Amino acid sequence: MMNKMDTHSYEIDVSKLDFRQRNRLDLYLNELIEKGGSDLHVKSGGVIRGRFNGEIIPMSNDVLAKEDALTLAKELLQFDFGEFLTHKNADFTYELNDDYRFRVNLFFQMDGISGVFRVIPKKIPTFADVKLPAVIEKITDSAHRGIILVTGPTGSGKTTTLASMINHMNETKRRHIITLENPIEFAYKDKKSVINQRSIGQDTLSFADGLRAALREDPDVILIGEMRDAETIETAMHAAETGHLVLSTLHTIDAKESIGRVINMFPKAEQDRVKMTLASVLYAVISQRLVKTVDNKRRAAVEVLIKNLRIKEIMEADDGSDDIYTAISESKNTYGMQTFEQHLLEFYEQGIITAEEALSKSGKPNDLEIKIKNVDLAKSRSENGEDAVIPESIISLKDLD
Repeated sequence: MMNKMDTHSYEIDVSKLDFRQRNRLDLYLNELIEKGGSDLHVKSGGVIRGRFNGEIIPMSNDVLAKEDALTLAKELLQFDFGEFLTHKNADFTYELNDDYRFRVNLFFQMDGISGVFRVIPKKIPTFADVKLPAVIEKITDSAHRGIILVTGPTGSGKTTTLASMINHMNETKRRHIITLENPIEFAYKDKKSVINQRSIGQDTLSFADGLRAALREDPDVILIGEMRDAETIETAMHAAETGHLVLSTLHTIDAKESIGRVINMFPKAEQDRVKMTLASVLYAVISQRLVKTVDNKRRAAVEVLIKNLRIKEIMEADDGSDDIYTAISESKNTYGMQTFEQHLLEFYEQGIITAEEALSKSGKPNDLEIKIKNVDLAKSRSENGEDAVIPESIISLKDLD
């Protein structure tokens, strides 16, 4: 059984720190950037590892001693180290140089202290930089009120997508934008818009408190780092109802699950009311998954839901069926919506990803496999100069868009 850690032995005198461990860390962070990595993993009793193209790979054979990890935490946190001892984890940003910052989470684990450092370029990304579908820019331009959710697993690029949207607004619209973040990642400079960024814990007590205060601060756009609880969601829906545009994230895999997650955060007795309100204020859901490209890089495959009358009616009467998925897939040409399968198929047709990668990232691999075979057959017939008619035996009508 693990012994309780004696926090009294962890008192800190900043004047006695020589920052040797922090300098050692900087070497690894620079190497991570040079090699195109996304995250650095530091663990007491383990080797330093980096995440490259989605895989965690050792960056040295040197084991980080428990005492060195403790010293590193002191050198990074300094006077905030006592709070780290109390809460057992800490979120903050670390500035490496003029071009890169890192989102950091330090935490205690059974062998001592560990940490994860996520790369944040100081250059604010544009839509062209992140190669998002054109419909994302259209959503950013057309949305003036309502809720836009950017969803996906950790590390799928949600923060980068939101940053590109805020950056586009900043460059093209005269708005007051308030962000509530934990911690602040991309730092914006006012252009056409005025942007006030508030860090949870430092500038406001919580997302819910910051959001309530924001409603009294004449905002046009409010960015909430994450929809973490029913109180935050309730206030966000109220903000959308009163004419504000709210952007936020959820750790959900697709549009349908995102809608269900919001509703299920509330008690059963309130879910019908929340469902009706969300159906009224939701503007769009942008869901992301990173895929590995044929040139060993990563791109975001994106599912896009844009609320229209059909989507609203499905949300109000949702019975757990695939109606939302069907509505998205059938609205690609008219509204610009798309399912993951449609975007994955597009990537495959363009030679960006392999068929194996497309199928591994699909939520409906059997359906997608049929479409990939249809694409391959049509390509083969075209290359042979044949009429690219696909035999009916291969096509299942339910799989057609």
